[in-house]
This record gives sequence, structure tokens and C-alpha cells, in this order.
Amino acid sequence: MQTERLLENNSIYIAGKVIEECKFSHEVYGEGFYLFKIASERLSDNEDILPITISERLIDKEILKLGTKVEVIGQLRSYNNYGSKKNKLVLTIFAREINLIEEDTEQNPNQIFLNGFICKPPVYRKTPFGREISDILVAVNRAYNKSDYIPCIAWGRNARYLSNLSVGENIKLWGRMQSRKYQKKTGDEVEERTAYEVSISKIEVASDRKEKEKMMGNNSF
Repeated sequence: MQTERLLENNSIYIAGKVIEECKFSHEVYGEGFYLFKIASERLSDNEDILPITISERLIDKEILKLGTKVEVIGQLRSYNNYGSKKNKLVLTIFAREINLIEEDTEQNPNQIFLNGFICKPPVYRKTPFGREISDILVAVNRAYNKSDYIPCIAWGRNARYLSNLSVGENIKLWGRMQSRKYQKKTGDEVEERTAYEVSISKIEVASDRKEKEKMMGNNSF
């Protein structure tokens, strides 16, 4: 499956094993959508546990048994979960294509491309060991005047570069989707939760800013 087939401004190509079977999510105009999870291995032998949303019209959900390996092309989408007292941003991979692949294949893609706008000031920090990190929230336009809000994280020189960008800047970024466990303390209780984010490997900024930076002799790359 070629990455050239990915969608224009929000696209993800990923493979992994099914670790949580399909359960009903919601229905839109008579079309049912289901949610399942895959484990996508990293080069470090760790794995990301990621949610996939799929239409009942795309594949027979009974095929997606535990241990089945699949590859998915789609989009990374966000929605607001109003089920709790506090509004929560939820991320899911919305599948547009899905295929079964051989279990013994070594192919383990996890590639994402986003073209969107910074919608919160970047948060720059350093770890106790001096590693630079920047967190940003990127708004990616969707059809029907909707947008997806995608948390992203950058490291090193990319983190330093992002820290100088402003809200409203149009950026293009490439990277991978990852999951991260963390603990949330509420009163006396500690709850383990999972956060999803895009780990950035490459960034480009709109051409007008690039030209301005070149003229000022302040190109960060």
C-alpha cells in the first residue's frame, strides 16, 4: 500500500495487531461505526496501543479477531467527550481503508502527515537531563466547517523551533502517532490514563514566513 494515497491535509498509514475487538461506537444516518484497538510496534520493541474507528460498511467486524494484523489508511480525528464533568478531547484513527496482512510480515508503518494551524501557544520545557520538548495543539480543517484538534510533541531542535512560532501559524508536520501512560490524581485516588499524541519528526512552515525569515537571516533550520 503506497503512502502517496494518503489524504490531503490529515492522513495516517499504520499497521498493528488487533488487541481489543470491535464494539459499537455510534451511528450516523443509518451507518454504524465500531471501535477497536491495535498494538503498533516501535523500533524500540515497545508498542503503541491505538484506537481505530471503522464503518460497518468497510469490513466485516467479525474478521477483526484478536491477534489479526491489519494495515489502515485514514485520518486522525478528535471529538469532545461530554460524558464526564469535564469536557475531554478524545482522539481516534478514522479508517478509510483497511486490509489484513500476514502476521509474520516485518512491515510496521506508523506515518502521519498534518497540515493545520497552531491554536494554542507552544509550551517549551526541558527535562531534568536537559532534553528540549515542545507541546502544541494543531487544528486541522475538515469538511463541513469542522476541525480536528491534534496534540503534538517535538524534541530537540524541532522543539526549539516550534517554541518561536505563534498561534495561527500554518504548519505542515510529519511524524507518528503514539500512546503514553500517565497517572491522574483526583482527591485521594490515582487513576492510570492513556494520552495520544503525534510525535513530530519534521516540520515545515507556510512559505510567507519562510521568506520573511530568509530576508531577516533568521532561518531556524
